[in-house]
Amino acid sequence: MAGTAPLTPGWSNWAGNQRGSATAILRPGSPTDVAEAVRSTAAAGGRIRVTGSGHSFTAVALADDRRMDLSDLATMVSVDVAQRLVTVPAGMTLHALNGLLARHGLALPNLGDIDAQTVAGAISTGTHGTGAAYGCLSTFVEAITLVTGTGEVLRCSADEHPDVLAAAQVSLGALGVLVEVTLRCVDAFVLHAHERPAELADVLGDLPALIGGHDHVEFYWFPYTTRVQVKTNDQVPANDRPLSRWRGWLDDDFLANTVFAGACRLGRAVPALAPGISAVSARALTERRYTGRSDRVFCTPRRVRFVEMEYGLPREALPEALAALQRIVDGLPFKVLFPVEVRFTAADDIWLSHGYGRDNAYIAVHQYVGMPYEPYFRAFEEVATGLGGRPHWGKLHYRDAASLAAAYPRFADFQAVRDRLDPHRVFSNPHLTHVLGA
Repeated sequence: MAGTAPLTPGWSNWAGNQRGSATAILRPGSPTDVAEAVRSTAAAGGRIRVTGSGHSFTAVALADDRRMDLSDLATMVSVDVAQRLVTVPAGMTLHALNGLLARHGLALPNLGDIDAQTVAGAISTGTHGTGAAYGCLSTFVEAITLVTGTGEVLRCSADEHPDVLAAAQVSLGALGVLVEVTLRCVDAFVLHAHERPAELADVLGDLPALIGGHDHVEFYWFPYTTRVQVKTNDQVPANDRPLSRWRGWLDDDFLANTVFAGACRLGRAVPALAPGISAVSARALTERRYTGRSDRVFCTPRRVRFVEMEYGLPREALPEALAALQRIVDGLPFKVLFPVEVRFTAADDIWLSHGYGRDNAYIAVHQYVGMPYEPYFRAFEEVATGLGGRPHWGKLHYRDAASLAAAYPRFADFQAVRDRLDPHRVFSNPHLTHVLGA
């Protein structure tokens, strides 16, 4: 077995709100190593959790026994340009994948706003971008190779074990260890980005036309104001309006990270200043247009640490949810320092996808690290749950298995596959027991 370390340092996620220590770190070098590790762990009555880049805010990756790191896992990288298919190790980061695809004239059809996650981590939690015609990133998955809780290596596709594929496309790592993923890509493309300030009422009043008129739409509402920042991305034939290096550094690095971090620290130290900081932030953002390679437009640096809850809601419920959220923010005994993000996705048929069977609007609420957040998040969750919301699997929420079973029509089908592939719960931890059941 390659790369086993009996003594382990503590592990924490990106936000720093989840910390733990495993009894050993497993660093397999091949799928065979993964299968051997699973079999030996199962024989010992132990448990394994795979950790990726640590970008989930929940305890989904915490290991109370053995932690598996796939960064040394060597599987074949295959790029079929003609068929627009790529097969990569599941531990590859989206950043590395985007570079690989670009070198072959390909791209993923859509992305979220960061690219630090591993491929396995991104698809296992239902990571998504925005775009009314696009589902979450898991909808791009054509096939997977999975090591089950009995050490069996399964190749799953529409033709082989299709029920396992439907379950494993969003699985929280509860079915096995993803070692290889095949993704359907598109030809490389250029995006034209348009960012502009607006009034929230105007955006909501024109929402169907806004969503229908652009490939990708999102907006950020600034608490204690009526202001939003709208961003649309549309495919264009040429990269004829690139953002200068100076403007990119100024907007995306200095203002969005350095200055914003300072404003958050000030708001944390003097909470009474938070409404004024939010108002200044909303007014300071100006309009800009630029073009760029798709992944470089979709993904931006995020260095200001925060915690987050995100709910996928039936799209028609968005105005009611935002109105309730405004009331919640105004009534909190503490201040909110981060904007609220709103995005849109298309329906899909993946069993545990937040978008299963419906078009979604997503509302993401954030709070700066070190600030209180639980009353804020719980109050929003109560509203979102009442509107049929489904929590993002990688972001904070307080729902349990009984509550979630009612939100997902194929929840029982997923459990049946889990019982078959991991009968002894080799891949479980307390968080999965809470959200999926024992």
